[in-house]
Amino acid sequence: MTSVYDPRSSFWSDTWAKADAYDAYLDASKAEHARRWRDMAAHVPSLSQFQLARLTGVKRELNVLMYSGVWCGDCVRQGPMLKAVADACGPTVRLRIIDREASKALQDELRICGGARVPVVVFLTEDFFEVGRFGDRLLAAYRAKAAREASGACATGLVAPPAEELAAELGDWIDVFERMLLMVRLSAHLRARHGD
Repeated sequence: MTSVYDPRSSFWSDTWAKADAYDAYLDASKAEHARRWRDMAAHVPSLSQFQLARLTGVKRELNVLMYSGVWCGDCVRQGPMLKAVADACGPTVRLRIIDREASKALQDELRICGGARVPVVVFLTEDFFEVGRFGDRLLAAYRAKAAREASGACATGLVAPPAEELAAELGDWIDVFERMLLMVRLSAHLRARHGD
């Protein structure tokens, strides 16, 4: 078998070590911003039994790193969703959050269309090999944004989007997590390591 490596794994490992668990991130943030995240969490739809079944049973570690601005409306909406999905996956899936201002190197690594945009979510193996990254919005959020902005409105994160928009975006995140879980489950070098 060929040697498997990721030249960025030490960068991701170091970044992960600087990131906070979800609650610690909010606790260290300005109270008004943390409150918006906690309020939004109450609006995140419950996962269906079918969705839960898609996220459980994969016994691989998956490190989920959210690059965030606690003040950002998209982060306010997506952070609680990411926590709900990561929690549904079980203890082998760990979510941590790092602020956009924490590292210039990370800002440069995660630029989108040239800008320091948030959120960006990076999925990493147990060895901190990158599996994938997604940002700053998923397809359902872009569809809703396009529809709103065609009418002149703009989402601020101050008010929860309609339930159907949240459900569609949550569905997109579930698809992403399922894909990442299947990628690490079917990885040849991880299968060899874990004997399965």
